[in-house]
Amino acid sequence: MPNSKVRNIKKELLSDNWYTLNKFTFEYQKDDGTWEKQSREAYDRGNGAAILLYNSKKGTVVLTRQFRMPTYVNGNDDGMMIEVCAGLLDGDAPEDCIKKEIEEETGYKIENVQRVFETYMSPGSVTEILYLFVGAYEDQMKVGEGGGADHETENIEVMEITFKEALEKVKTGEIRDAKTIILLQYAQINGLL
Repeated sequence: MPNSKVRNIKKELLSDNWYTLNKFTFEYQKDDGTWEKQSREAYDRGNGAAILLYNSKKGTVVLTRQFRMPTYVNGNDDGMMIEVCAGLLDGDAPEDCIKKEIEEETGYKIENVQRVFETYMSPGSVTEILYLFVGAYEDQMKVGEGGGADHETENIEVMEITFKEALEKVKTGEIRDAKTIILLQYAQINGLL
Protein backbone atom coordinates (compact mmCIF):
# COMPACT_ATOMS: atom_id res chain seq x y z
CA MET A 1 0.00 0.00 0.00
CA PRO A 2 1.51 3.38 -0.98
CA ASN A 3 2.39 5.76 1.83
CA SER A 4 0.01 8.74 1.75
CA LYS A 5 2.65 10.79 3.59
CA VAL A 6 4.95 10.77 0.55
CA ARG A 7 4.25 12.72 -2.65
CA ASN A 8 5.91 14.31 -5.69
CA ILE A 9 8.69 11.75 -5.98
CA LYS A 10 11.38 12.61 -8.51
CA LYS A 11 14.11 10.10 -9.37
CA GLU A 12 17.52 11.02 -10.79
CA LEU A 13 20.05 8.39 -11.88
CA LEU A 14 23.48 9.23 -10.43
CA SER A 15 25.41 6.08 -11.39
CA ASP A 16 24.74 2.90 -13.32
CA ASN A 17 28.19 1.35 -13.15
CA TRP A 18 28.39 -1.72 -10.89
CA TYR A 19 24.79 -1.35 -9.66
CA THR A 20 22.56 1.73 -9.67
CA LEU A 21 22.61 4.79 -7.45
CA ASN A 22 19.53 7.02 -7.60
CA LYS A 23 18.72 10.32 -5.96
CA PHE A 24 15.10 10.68 -4.82
CA THR A 25 13.63 14.11 -4.13
CA PHE A 26 10.18 14.05 -2.53
CA GLU A 27 7.82 15.70 -0.08
CA TYR A 28 7.15 14.01 3.27
CA GLN A 29 4.22 14.93 5.51
CA LYS A 30 5.35 15.48 9.09
CA ASP A 31 3.24 14.57 12.13
CA ASP A 32 2.01 18.17 12.43
CA GLY A 33 0.52 17.91 8.90
CA THR A 34 3.04 20.17 7.15
CA TRP A 35 4.97 19.00 4.09
CA GLU A 36 8.76 18.99 4.04
CA LYS A 37 10.97 18.56 0.97
CA GLN A 38 13.61 15.84 1.39
CA SER A 39 16.34 14.29 -0.71
CA ARG A 40 17.86 10.82 -0.30
CA GLU A 41 20.19 8.61 -2.31
CA ALA A 42 19.41 4.89 -2.64
CA TYR A 43 21.78 2.21 -3.88
CA ASP A 44 20.01 -0.58 -5.76
CA ARG A 45 21.90 -3.83 -6.25
CA GLY A 46 18.90 -6.15 -6.31
CA ASN A 47 17.76 -8.53 -3.59
CA GLY A 48 19.86 -11.35 -2.18
CA ALA A 49 19.89 -14.53 -0.15
CA ALA A 50 22.24 -15.92 2.51
CA ILE A 51 22.43 -19.22 4.38
CA LEU A 52 24.06 -20.74 7.43
CA LEU A 53 25.06 -24.32 6.65
CA TYR A 54 25.23 -26.40 9.83
CA ASN A 55 25.92 -29.99 10.84
CA SER A 56 24.37 -30.83 14.21
CA LYS A 57 26.17 -34.19 14.56
CA LYS A 58 29.63 -32.68 14.06
CA GLY A 59 28.78 -29.34 15.70
CA THR A 60 30.15 -27.46 12.69
CA VAL A 61 29.19 -24.70 10.30
CA VAL A 62 30.41 -23.86 6.80
CA LEU A 63 31.46 -20.24 6.29
CA THR A 64 33.32 -18.40 3.55
CA ARG A 65 36.24 -15.98 3.65
CA GLN A 66 36.87 -13.44 0.92
CA PHE A 67 38.21 -9.98 0.19
CA ARG A 68 35.65 -7.13 0.48
CA MET A 69 36.94 -3.80 -0.88
CA PRO A 70 34.36 -1.59 0.94
CA THR A 71 35.53 -2.97 4.30
CA TYR A 72 39.17 -2.51 3.32
CA VAL A 73 38.72 1.19 2.56
CA ASN A 74 36.85 1.60 5.85
CA GLY A 75 39.57 0.27 8.16
CA ASN A 76 39.42 -3.53 7.82
CA ASP A 77 43.20 -4.03 7.62
CA ASP A 78 43.37 -6.87 5.10
CA GLY A 79 39.83 -6.50 3.72
CA MET A 80 39.03 -10.16 4.42
CA MET A 81 35.57 -11.02 5.76
CA ILE A 82 34.23 -14.27 7.20
CA GLU A 83 30.64 -14.70 6.08
CA VAL A 84 27.84 -17.15 5.46
CA CYS A 85 27.30 -18.19 1.86
CA ALA A 86 25.33 -15.49 0.00
CA GLY A 87 24.48 -14.09 -3.40
CA LEU A 88 22.18 -11.87 -5.44
CA LEU A 89 18.89 -13.32 -6.67
CA ASP A 90 19.45 -12.24 -10.29
CA GLY A 91 15.80 -12.99 -11.09
CA ASP A 92 15.70 -16.35 -9.29
CA ALA A 93 13.41 -17.22 -6.39
CA PRO A 94 15.32 -16.89 -3.09
CA GLU A 95 15.33 -20.68 -2.49
CA ASP A 96 16.66 -21.41 -6.00
CA CYS A 97 19.28 -18.68 -5.72
CA ILE A 98 20.66 -19.88 -2.41
CA LYS A 99 20.90 -23.51 -3.54
CA LYS A 100 22.91 -22.39 -6.59
CA GLU A 101 25.14 -20.14 -4.45
CA ILE A 102 25.79 -22.94 -1.94
CA GLU A 103 27.16 -25.20 -4.67
CA GLU A 104 29.18 -22.42 -6.37
CA GLU A 105 30.69 -21.02 -3.17
CA THR A 106 31.04 -24.05 -0.88
CA GLY A 107 30.85 -27.11 -3.13
CA TYR A 108 27.91 -28.60 -1.22
CA LYS A 109 24.66 -29.62 -2.93
CA ILE A 110 21.80 -28.92 -0.49
CA GLU A 111 18.17 -29.66 -1.34
CA ASN A 112 16.41 -28.63 1.88
CA VAL A 113 16.74 -25.03 3.02
CA GLN A 114 14.59 -23.20 5.56
CA ARG A 115 13.83 -19.49 5.19
CA VAL A 116 14.01 -17.83 8.60
CA PHE A 117 14.05 -14.04 7.97
CA GLU A 118 13.69 -11.29 5.41
CA THR A 119 15.81 -8.28 6.33
CA TYR A 120 16.81 -4.84 5.14
CA MET A 121 20.47 -4.72 6.16
CA SER A 122 21.07 -1.01 5.58
CA PRO A 123 17.62 0.58 5.09
CA GLY A 124 18.88 4.16 5.12
CA SER A 125 20.80 3.76 1.88
CA VAL A 126 20.37 0.34 0.23
CA THR A 127 17.14 -1.04 -1.30
CA GLU A 128 18.15 -4.71 -0.92
CA ILE A 129 15.97 -7.25 0.87
CA LEU A 130 18.12 -10.13 2.10
CA TYR A 131 16.41 -13.52 2.51
CA LEU A 132 18.11 -15.48 5.30
CA PHE A 133 18.14 -19.29 5.40
CA VAL A 134 19.53 -22.17 7.42
CA GLY A 135 20.30 -25.60 6.00
CA ALA A 136 21.70 -28.84 7.35
CA TYR A 137 24.63 -30.39 5.50
CA GLU A 138 26.47 -33.71 5.68
CA ASP A 139 29.90 -34.65 4.34
CA GLN A 140 28.45 -36.75 1.48
CA MET A 141 26.72 -33.61 0.11
CA LYS A 142 30.11 -32.21 -0.94
CA VAL A 143 30.14 -32.42 -4.77
CA GLY A 144 32.81 -29.85 -5.64
CA GLU A 145 35.54 -27.57 -4.37
CA GLY A 146 33.46 -24.38 -4.15
CA GLY A 147 35.35 -21.10 -4.22
CA GLY A 148 32.82 -19.14 -6.28
CA ALA A 149 32.06 -18.79 -9.97
CA ASP A 150 35.17 -18.05 -12.06
CA HIS A 151 33.47 -15.23 -13.99
CA GLU A 152 32.56 -13.45 -10.72
CA THR A 153 36.20 -13.09 -9.51
CA GLU A 154 35.21 -14.06 -5.96
CA ASN A 155 38.24 -16.12 -4.80
CA ILE A 156 36.33 -17.64 -1.89
CA GLU A 157 37.97 -19.74 0.82
CA VAL A 158 35.60 -22.35 2.27
CA MET A 159 35.84 -22.79 6.05
CA GLU A 160 34.32 -25.62 8.06
CA ILE A 161 34.68 -24.69 11.73
CA THR A 162 32.99 -25.64 14.97
CA PHE A 163 29.93 -23.67 15.98
CA LYS A 164 31.69 -22.79 19.23
CA GLU A 165 34.64 -21.37 17.28
CA ALA A 166 32.28 -19.33 15.07
CA LEU A 167 30.60 -17.80 18.13
CA GLU A 168 34.02 -17.02 19.60
CA LYS A 169 34.97 -15.25 16.34
CA VAL A 170 31.88 -13.07 16.74
CA LYS A 171 32.92 -12.24 20.30
CA THR A 172 36.48 -11.33 19.28
CA GLY A 173 35.38 -9.31 16.25
CA GLU A 174 36.91 -11.66 13.70
CA ILE A 175 33.37 -12.16 12.33
CA ARG A 176 31.81 -8.72 11.77
CA ASP A 177 29.37 -9.42 8.97
CA ALA A 178 25.78 -8.68 10.06
CA LYS A 179 24.02 -11.47 8.15
CA THR A 180 26.49 -14.01 9.55
CA ILE A 181 26.05 -12.78 13.11
CA ILE A 182 22.25 -12.86 12.77
CA LEU A 183 22.25 -16.42 11.45
CA LEU A 184 24.73 -17.69 14.06
CA GLN A 185 22.59 -16.15 16.80
CA TYR A 186 19.46 -17.69 15.22
CA ALA A 187 21.17 -21.10 15.34
CA GLN A 188 22.16 -20.55 18.97
CA ILE A 189 18.73 -19.33 20.11
CA ASN A 190 16.92 -22.16 18.29
CA GLY A 191 19.28 -24.92 19.40
CA LEU A 192 20.34 -26.00 15.92
CA LEU A 193 23.82 -26.90 17.19
